[in-house]
Amino acid sequence: MEEPSKSPLPEAFLRFLQANGIDPSIYIASDSTPRYLRLKPGNEAEIEGIEAEIKCKLEKVNWLPGFYSLRPDILIANSKSYLDGKIYGIDAASGAAVSVLNISPGDHVLDLCAAPGAKLCMILDLLGDSGSVTGVDVARHRLAACRTMLQKYSLGDRCRLFVADGTTFSLAPLRVDSRSRSCESSFEEKDERFREWTSRRPWKERKRAAKARETMSLQSVTTSENPELIFYGRHSGVVGLSKNKLYKTMSDLEVSSCGYDKVLVDAECTHDGSVKHIQKFENWGWTTLQRRVLDAVRTDSLTLLQLKLLRNGFRLLKVGGLLVYSTCSLTVAQNEDIVEQFLKENASAELQEINEAEEWPRKSGRIPKTLRFDPLTSQTSGLFVAKFTKLAT
Repeated sequence: MEEPSKSPLPEAFLRFLQANGIDPSIYIASDSTPRYLRLKPGNEAEIEGIEAEIKCKLEKVNWLPGFYSLRPDILIANSKSYLDGKIYGIDAASGAAVSVLNISPGDHVLDLCAAPGAKLCMILDLLGDSGSVTGVDVARHRLAACRTMLQKYSLGDRCRLFVADGTTFSLAPLRVDSRSRSCESSFEEKDERFREWTSRRPWKERKRAAKARETMSLQSVTTSENPELIFYGRHSGVVGLSKNKLYKTMSDLEVSSCGYDKVLVDAECTHDGSVKHIQKFENWGWTTLQRRVLDAVRTDSLTLLQLKLLRNGFRLLKVGGLLVYSTCSLTVAQNEDIVEQFLKENASAELQEINEAEEWPRKSGRIPKTLRFDPLTSQTSGLFVAKFTKLAT
């Protein structure tokens, strides 16, 4: 096991923390912060066997169903339980953000920044045997890792994955269980229809896909090109559709009744609340930290990206639906400032009280109804969470 870092944080980073009101001691507390895992439903009887295999007692997280904590030095990636898809690693704070969505059977859920996939898996676990999940990410290799996770945990049946820019993604959910005529369009059905997805596609199809990727690599994903579909489950609504139907975008009027029931925007950020991520810079070099976290130009570009992601996620949310915005940054600029600016722009957006958080180990954010996790308060990684609903206008 690698010894925890005892070296002081660089002065530039300490100034960054002070400017953002972040307690530097959280980076020391992280050395004793437990790891967390989620038990895939149906494997509750396997707990003793899992404990024997990893040689560690699993402590039930009383405030978050299905979650267990374990010592920070315990690795699960090579365990049979992990390889067999009975458990997966996900921080309790991240699990809390997903639970705030209040996912119900039949919901159509959009995960706008889906990679690396642990939250996506939890969403599908909670969804059950009805509804659908659409996962979007701009990085193809990271979304491919999501696809691998879905297959490993047998959770992809009601999911589809698109490589796309989350700030411009516009595809409607496929309401396969109760498809309303008002949500359909009168496209001509001359297109080739999607067959059941398989990783072993015919050579001609693989060649077409490779050519499409080559074309996209020469263009920005922010162009009008259709998002790249890299996975879809048997009951995701894709099988049997024409491309016209799949790539149907929604007008603002259609979104109000036919948009997504729930949207998660776990936005790209500086990751300063992910303390273990920050500690990696001791090996990567503190100059890399300066470029990735402290550089003002990068921070400004990130806050603009975060606001755009929140705007688009909310645009795709149906009236009465719920959206959760989260980041693993602890800075005000990437959290409360984004929420305040977004609320000023959107009269139909309303912050919601997170009632389930009353018993959670967390702090309140600087804006009422928002909350924060950190290693000192929560014994978790750092995370900011805000919940919105869309009002009729």
